[in-house]
Amino acid sequence: QVQLVESGGGLGQPGGSLKLSCAGSGFPFSQFAMRWYRQAPGKEHELVARISTSDDTEIYLDSVKARFTVSRDDAERTGYRQMNTLKPEDTAVYLCNAYGAIDGRFFDYWGPGTQVTVSS
Repeated sequence: QVQLVESGGGLGQPGGSLKLSCAGSGFPFSQFAMRWYRQAPGKEHELVARISTSDDTEIYLDSVKARFTVSRDDAERTGYRQMNTLKPEDTAVYLCNAYGAIDGRFFDYWGPGTQVTVSS
């Protein structure tokens, strides 16, 4: 059974840090790239970051480029997003997505999302 399980969300303080994890099972994790999205209240989904199977990373949102990083540990089958210098506008549901191809077929898996609230 394919699963993406997210953890590490919750309440963060402005200026503080949170580290979100996204653990995958039921598929060849190391062969799948990962993306993270977020959806703030009343806003569209935003693509936040991506990490390839060879650890190439890209942060897409200008507002988080200097503050967020992504990484992965294939032995642990987990992707990570480190969020530093949190701001109230980072409040959103964060979702992880794993995607890749197996034998020519494309697969796209999603976690349920984890709420991050930045507030004092």
